[in-house]
This record gives sequence, C-alpha cells and structure tokens, in this order.
Amino acid sequence: MRVVVQRVSHAEVVVGNETVGEIGAGLLLLVGIKKGDTDEDVTYVANKIAGLRIFEDDDQKMNLSASDVGADLLSVSQFTLYGDVRRGRRPSFVDAAMPSEAEPLYERFNDALRAAGFTVKTGVFGADMAVQLVNDGPVTLIVESKAF
Repeated sequence: MRVVVQRVSHAEVVVGNETVGEIGAGLLLLVGIKKGDTDEDVTYVANKIAGLRIFEDDDQKMNLSASDVGADLLSVSQFTLYGDVRRGRRPSFVDAAMPSEAEPLYERFNDALRAAGFTVKTGVFGADMAVQLVNDGPVTLIVESKAF
C-alpha cells in the first residue's frame, strides 16, 4: 500500500460537475493499493498517517499530528501510484490491485482513520476525478507499508 500525503490548506474532489469531497486545512491522501495488500497493510499505513507529526507547533517546528490539530482528511483512491515506468514510455499497472481487491481495502483504510477519530471525506472509487488542492508548506510525503 502506498499513500501520498499532502498537507493542504484546502482540497476538493470533483466528479463530473459535482464536488463529492472537500476539506479545509488537513491532509489530502492519494491512496494506492498493491496486489497482495492485506488488512495488516491498511492498519500500518492508517496508524502511521494518524501519528505523522507534520503540522507546526507554536515554535514553527513540525511537531503536531493531524489528530493534535483536529485536521480533516480527504482520501482519494489512485491506482496510478503503482504505475511502473521503468521500461518503455507507457506505464504498466500490473502491480496495482484489481478493483475487486482494492476497493474493500480502500474502504477499510478510510474506516480505520475514522475509528481513530478523524473526519474523512472521499472521492468516488474508480471514477474519473478532478482533484484540486493548495499544498501547505509544501509538505508532501510518501507512506508505504512495504518496500517496493
């Protein structure tokens, strides 16, 4: 499992002409599920993200977690995170989980974050989405459950 974590001052997901998920200050999570990922991967990544100290304290040090500052989360499924571009010019997505495997894990990931006390907004799994964001910092990290 691979998640690109972006600290944002605002983010939203639009499907068609409808905003389906929107947050103010918080974290935008671009979520990729790999073939063979399990609930253990989901738990590891959710816990890691919940505890990441990437918000500034009064001394402008990144010392506070999303839960410390009451940040909202916007979670967007993104199979292209497992696009392999090492050969040729067209990405190969053979490592990305099939939707039937990925969607339940993606939902469990969002549920794990909600169980940790977060408000989690989402995009629409499998839809063509437009993601708009204002990256704060900029702060962008990659959290993975396994070495790739």
